[in-house]
Formats: sequence, structure tokens, C-alpha cells
Amino acid sequence: MNLSLRRKANTHTSVHYKKTPGQIVLLVLMYLSLIIAALIVIIPIYIIVVCSFKTNAEISGSNPLLFPSVLRWGNYFGHTINEDTGAIIPSAWEYLSFKSSNPSSMGKAFLVTLGISGISIILTVISGTLVAYVLSRFEFKGKKLLKVLFLVASIIPSITMQVSIFGLISKMGLYNTPMALILLYAGTDIISIYIFLQFLDNIPKALDEAALVDGCNYFSIYLRIILPLMKPAIATVCIIKGIAFYNDFYLPSLYLKDYYTISTFLNTMNGATSTEWGVVCAGVVMAIIPTIVVFCFLQNQIYSGLTSGAVKS
Repeated sequence: MNLSLRRKANTHTSVHYKKTPGQIVLLVLMYLSLIIAALIVIIPIYIIVVCSFKTNAEISGSNPLLFPSVLRWGNYFGHTINEDTGAIIPSAWEYLSFKSSNPSSMGKAFLVTLGISGISIILTVISGTLVAYVLSRFEFKGKKLLKVLFLVASIIPSITMQVSIFGLISKMGLYNTPMALILLYAGTDIISIYIFLQFLDNIPKALDEAALVDGCNYFSIYLRIILPLMKPAIATVCIIKGIAFYNDFYLPSLYLKDYYTISTFLNTMNGATSTEWGVVCAGVVMAIIPTIVVFCFLQNQIYSGLTSGAVKS
């Protein structure tokens, strides 16, 4: 009797887990879309890596997906020689050198980028958490309107406001100074506010009430309770905004003339008459390594911070 029941149970289980043709097609389409999306992201990076080991002739005359028979490490370290003119061309490492006599070396561009990004991230976190704290914990007239205005400001293309912003920055005397980028980057946006708001909504307001009973004011609650509990969300915003600041090309090229960030410096590696694209690609590889390393080590923090507070308990 038990054997018969067990056979029926096994039969029922096998039938239950058998996929229908529609489910199989859906599964194939799902994996196919993921593979295509991954290739769209990976192939451009792969081509840059391949081209960083080639000469100009190999880049223009060979398959961009195939490595050359001889890897040209001189694009990264040492020096290379132009095959047409015989001129010595500095490698990407020489561009990177912090001791370079060139006032616009890649090393100095790294320092400028890190300085601007670091200060901007700190100001973004302070302003973003304060705005989110007020919107989450206080009730006042115009609160809904304020949220709508934040949303409207986020969907307006920033490039449409650059004429007025450029005029304002110039009148403030900040044009061609790193402070111009710091002010523009430090402005909070709906993404950071949304992340902070979602995380704050998951923190019980009873903690605020208990702190008020113990004699804390609202600013003390923000410093001693809210900020320590928001570390995952703050880490997420720091990573997302930091990578965005690091990769930005438009604003530095518009507001900085005598300073170079890493993105604008890579653009200056294009020669007036000729460009060693292998060296440029090597410089690009060196520039993207920090962001890849940061993401690989902190990807779990990014995902958890983006989803924290999405589902209320």
C-alpha cells in the first residue's frame, strides 16, 4: 500500500515539474535576452582591451575582436615608435605618471577627479539625507507639491538649463575652477532622495519619538539615529554618484579650461595631426580599472541599498 502511494506521489511530482512548450520558449527567450544584453555591455570593453595591444595599422586593418599575433605592451609601459614617422610616442604609463613635467598628466587628472568627486559625494550625502529626513518625518503644507517639483526637475533634460547655469556660474566667478563642478554635482537628485526615502520609510518612527522623550532635538536624532542606520543607503549613493562623477565628460569639458579630469584628459590624448589609438585605448583601460574594481567589491552593497525599503514589513 505504501509502495503504491509512493509511486503515485512520484508520478504526481514529475508531472507537476514538467515544463510546457510555452514555458520552455519563455525560458529560452529570457536567457537569450540576458545574453544579448551582456554582450552589448561587454563587447565595447573587450574591443578597447584588444585595441590597446595593437598599432594603428592593425586597428584599422584587422578584425577588432581578434588579438594581434604580437601583443604591443609598449602602449601600456615603456614607449612605442610610430611606424610612419619613427617618432617616439609615450606610453599610457608615462601619461599616468604623477611626477610627469606635463602639467596635464593623467596622474594629476586622477587627483583632480578624486578631489572633485570626494567633496561632491560628501555634500550630496549631507543634503540628500537632510531632504529625505524632512520629507519622511515631518508633515507640512506643500509637502506633496515639493515631491512633485523634485520629480519634475529630474525629468527635465539638464542640457536645456546649461545656458542659464553657465551664466550663473560665470557671474559667481567660479568658471574654470573645480568649485563649479562641486556645486553642480552636489545638488541632490531624485535618485539619491528616492533611495534615502525608501530606506527611511523602513526605519520605525518610534525611534524618533523615544529619542524626543529622552530629550533629543530633531538635529540630534538625525545625527545619532538616522545617519548611523542609513549606512547601507549612504554607501549605495556614494558608489552610484561617485562612478557617475568619475565618468562625466560633459560638465568638466564645459566648465574647466585649465584643469583636466580623467575623462577630459583622455580626450586630449588625440593628437592634432595623428593619434596613436593603441595608447589611447591603453589609457582608457587604465581609467576604467578603478570603477570595475569598486563595482566588483561593492556590487552586493549596491543591490541591497537599491532594494532596501522597497517592501515594508
